[in-house]
Amino acid sequence: MNKKQELITFKADSALKEALMGIANRSEFIRDAVLAALENTCPLCHGTGILSVPQKKHLEAFLANHSLKRCEDCQETIICCQNDDK
Repeated sequence: MNKKQELITFKADSALKEALMGIANRSEFIRDAVLAALENTCPLCHGTGILSVPQKKHLEAFLANHSLKRCEDCQETIICCQNDDK
């Protein structure tokens, strides 16, 4: 069964347009980039970068028993449970 494809457009500044012009299959490149971005979207803010007031309250309650620390291996911020040794 063939999935029906739909056309989605977006605005791009001249620098992005020029950068995309050198890509052989722009549609495939853009699809792959969007899917990769969606796989790495924050589960709380859904990629907006902003928490709502209720989300912030829930996060604060969660952080009462958890903390944010820097991973010694990759240097990224991670969530640690108070019961974790690391």
